[in-house]
Amino acid sequence: MARPRLLAALTGLLASFAALASPAVASQDELEATFDSTFGTQARNPQSFDAVYASTFEQRIADLANPALGRIGVAAVDLATGEQVMVLGDQLFPMASTSKIAVAATYLEMVEQGRFSLTSEFPLMMPVASAKFSSAKAPVRAGQYMPAIDLIEIMITRSSNPATDALLAAVGGPEAVNAFMQRKGIAPFSINRDIATLVRDDGEYNPATHIDTRDAATPRAMVRLLAGLYRGEYLSEQSRQVILGAMSRTVTGKRRIPANIPLEARVSHKTGSLNNTSSDIGLIECPDGRVIAVAIYVTGQGGKLAREERIAAIARALYDGFAVRAQANPTRNWASAPYATGG
Repeated sequence: MARPRLLAALTGLLASFAALASPAVASQDELEATFDSTFGTQARNPQSFDAVYASTFEQRIADLANPALGRIGVAAVDLATGEQVMVLGDQLFPMASTSKIAVAATYLEMVEQGRFSLTSEFPLMMPVASAKFSSAKAPVRAGQYMPAIDLIEIMITRSSNPATDALLAAVGGPEAVNAFMQRKGIAPFSINRDIATLVRDDGEYNPATHIDTRDAATPRAMVRLLAGLYRGEYLSEQSRQVILGAMSRTVTGKRRIPANIPLEARVSHKTGSLNNTSSDIGLIECPDGRVIAVAIYVTGQGGKLAREERIAAIARALYDGFAVRAQANPTRNWASAPYATGG
């Protein structure tokens, strides 16, 4: 029963976009209103299950975001036009492994500063068994040494935690990554623990009902990070290609953003998973040259598979919705259009 309702709801959503496609009447406010009516936007107290969303996916898209099942945060920006959609875009969500993009960017900036190189070698930081909350920092031991370029590759494509902690230690810990993000004007964003500690102590809070400010960011902040990396605002072209190239080879999260995106589009992304939360952030390169930066954070929903299905459905709805807006301006040179931050 859920699949027919999902298809019907998606059809209704696309019809709504088609109604907005006339350049004479369409506007960013109308575009956002269409998404708002589907996803809901108000950043309400997450402990109030009855008021997480103005209108739910249960009502609009076949139970995809029933507010009784947990918070969902979405941020998406068409980099060609600056048009953006936010659903709880300014509410904090657990980053989980999506923070690894920021760790890699921090290291690459240090390479550009001459402090390291892509061939500098560091040991994998292997976790040592310890009881939850038994120490401020989980114990680790040094493992195999690997070049930084290989550590970046496996920390993004395969979400390797030991590789991430190797580079996190090299750059100077969470404080160094937070400082990089602050210099770039990206906030709210905070890494507070290494991955070994984050994983060991996972489950302290339920992210579906509680906002933990540690190791958290807003969907809007993560989309800004993606947009800046894609446009070359934060790093050199070589460093940019290292990160984006690794994101294009990601093997995790095949049921998330890429799942429902047409094969002619290209998805470069980074997943994240922790207790009762799944996420995916990435860039969708459309056949017409447009690029959509997307950050989707899903909590609760009954299990990992259900969360992944929601991520996939939201990503496709965004892809289709922005496509309708692009078709309303067929003479626009999307590939070269300037990106507007939108504030």
